[in-house]
Amino acid sequence: MSGAFRLLGIDPGLRRTGWGVVEAAGSRLTHVANGTIASNDKASVPVRLAEIEAALETIMKEFMPQAVAVETAFVAKDAVAALKLGQARAVPLLIAARAGLEIGEYAPNQIKKTVTGAGHADKHQIRTMVGILLPKAVIDSEHSADALATAICHAQMRGAKARIDAALLKATTSTRARA
Repeated sequence: MSGAFRLLGIDPGLRRTGWGVVEAAGSRLTHVANGTIASNDKASVPVRLAEIEAALETIMKEFMPQAVAVETAFVAKDAVAALKLGQARAVPLLIAARAGLEIGEYAPNQIKKTVTGAGHADKHQIRTMVGILLPKAVIDSEHSADALATAICHAQMRGAKARIDAALLKATTSTRARA
């Protein structure tokens, strides 16, 4: 695919981390791969974070994304859960930053609105729309569906930014030409 930009979407979690890789070329999206990383529930938090890191490193080496998009934390049921989610979110952010990749962070409602048109869509609606947008994807869990939705959101936001930048450049060039 000429001019394709490869994105890795991440739905972070300490128990289950979803991941999905898509390629964007203009407004065209193509599914590359997706899955779910399951950490050992009986292991300590540091060991589980290391498991997630090792799996994401392998995924990054295999699929070589040019950008990583991560879902932001939502209000968790308690402070301990929020802390664990924050720790799980840090892993892909750190890996992407070390690799010098473009990083996007999106709130769950923004992802839902971008993919389904409704900021309060449920898991079924997200999975359905991801299936429509990426018909070749075999989605193994709600986590990988959310990760693919995160990648789709980043592709859309990136495309919107590129269109705005092009319009601004055209307007600036046109203004300078008249001056």
